[in-house]
Amino acid sequence: MPVSSVRGRTEKPHSNREDWDNIKEMFPFIWTYRGRVLLALASLVLSKVAMVGIPIILKFIVDGLDGQQNEVIAVPVVLLLAYGALRFVNSGFNELRDAIFARVRYHAMRELSVTTLQHLHDLSLRFHLERNTGAISRDMERGAQSISSILNYLVFNIVPTAAEFLMVATILFIKYDIEFAITVFATALIYIVFTLLVTEWRMHFRHEMNALDSSANGKAMDSLMNYETVKYFNNEEHEIVRYKNTMRGWEDAAVKSQTTMSLLNFGQGAIIAIGVTLVMFYAANGVVEGSLTLGDLVLINTMMLQLFLPLNFLGIIYRSLKYALADMDMVLKLLKRPLEVVDSPEAGELTIESPTIEFEQVGFHYQPDRPILHDVSFKIEAGKKLAVVGPSGAGKSTLARLIFRFYDTTSGQIKISGHPLQSVTQHSLRRYIGMVPQDTVLFNDSIFYNIHYARPDATTEEVVEAAKLADIHDFISRLPDGYDTIVGERGLKLSGGEKQRVSIARVLLKNPPILVFDEATSSLDSKSEKNILAALNSISQNKTTLVIAHRLSTIVDADEILVLEHGEIKEQGSHEQLLEHKGVYASLWEIQQKKQKTRELERTLEE
Repeated sequence: MPVSSVRGRTEKPHSNREDWDNIKEMFPFIWTYRGRVLLALASLVLSKVAMVGIPIILKFIVDGLDGQQNEVIAVPVVLLLAYGALRFVNSGFNELRDAIFARVRYHAMRELSVTTLQHLHDLSLRFHLERNTGAISRDMERGAQSISSILNYLVFNIVPTAAEFLMVATILFIKYDIEFAITVFATALIYIVFTLLVTEWRMHFRHEMNALDSSANGKAMDSLMNYETVKYFNNEEHEIVRYKNTMRGWEDAAVKSQTTMSLLNFGQGAIIAIGVTLVMFYAANGVVEGSLTLGDLVLINTMMLQLFLPLNFLGIIYRSLKYALADMDMVLKLLKRPLEVVDSPEAGELTIESPTIEFEQVGFHYQPDRPILHDVSFKIEAGKKLAVVGPSGAGKSTLARLIFRFYDTTSGQIKISGHPLQSVTQHSLRRYIGMVPQDTVLFNDSIFYNIHYARPDATTEEVVEAAKLADIHDFISRLPDGYDTIVGERGLKLSGGEKQRVSIARVLLKNPPILVFDEATSSLDSKSEKNILAALNSISQNKTTLVIAHRLSTIVDADEILVLEHGEIKEQGSHEQLLEHKGVYASLWEIQQKKQKTRELERTLEE
């Protein structure tokens, strides 16, 4: 499967410039503990100084033993103690570095995760209607792990290896013939160039793996979240095939990644083997000629091991760093995604003097070629109820989304209590509005939590009272766990009517001055609908209410009714006025009344 087909977007090869930009993006996440970073780096330098000092001490030990075989060896004993002390210092400062840096690493992981979740909440409804939850979840998980890996590689591997290489090269350059330093530098240079070129060539396999992994996870999550739909249509095999095909592409990319990595490892090993062999030839020749001692040979050999062993790992670290940067790239791109609906710098807190809602020549479209609302104007006076009816796709639910400012209007403006929505903060706006949506989604927690969510400072008695008003308290009381009953993911353990009553209880607990009901009783039976309508009418007193309805019988008491069709207001008036007008509303009323009489007749015959 080509990467361009994954998740509906094209995955471009990652550039080194983007990698550096991503590394710079990490700095704010570690800036809080910059003092710890400096201490960790200081510990690192001290451990590497000790590490480089070990072969130097070892040289003097070998030379001392070689020249004093039958004498008291006081000096070598001191050197042996120094050797042990340097080993201890190297190990101690390494562990101290790890302990100091732990807070930095895990704090960065926490901050990136929190920042990403906050940004996701700040993104518009348009983004969340288009998102792939499983893919985003996997991107977030990899992003948090990658920032830890990147910090680990930079502070614990790349920087210390570079420092150690410079110290070893300096010692070889000052103390020994120039060919030693030239061979070491040449070997390191060839190794680094080879590693960079081959790694860059094969990195697109990793990007393809990431894209396919996120896509597969998204498909799996989607099929599980729609478990019942899959069963309704016997499409288990279809879902497995979709998942299998994506995973097959991931498998192919993973195999290519692994085989090219083996090629890279072989090349790196060959370069190091040739370099070390040449250096040892020079050293052995020096011992034979008498220009070098056995201690010098041990020193050079030990330094080569200390230098090329981490350099060999540096190739692995570089690849892992590139992988981690690729993993983090999707999260950083998500964080850079611009917000569609933002508060202006001059926006203030909304104050409600009189909870009126006013639409002034409002136009709106989701896509420019598909307009939804055209020049819609109306006003809901404080304490009044306005109902909106019309066929599906007329734009009724869009009105509610615009009131909450999930989207900004394309033209015209909306005012709450005389304040244009763009002049107040979104948070203060939504504080004064309560919403009961048509499709209620609950948290995978207890019934109590889901009701209490509306007002976390509410008492248990207030939660129970809201449940009673929503005609769901008796049902909850009959459950074995009562209010502690877990409702399942998205509330799937409850019926549609039960979920809707929990949603109504939630908005009753919030008790805002403005209420919006979007088909709020569509999933209820006649008895529950009657009870809840009575409760809603009771609590709607002195509140400004917008009711989006399909069943006209639920809104006959509205102060005003709008008939919306093709995004335009076709009729406007009270229930009686619209019936007298004998237009669209009257036709809908007649059709629904006939259906109601037919259902009542069928029930009578059944009894």
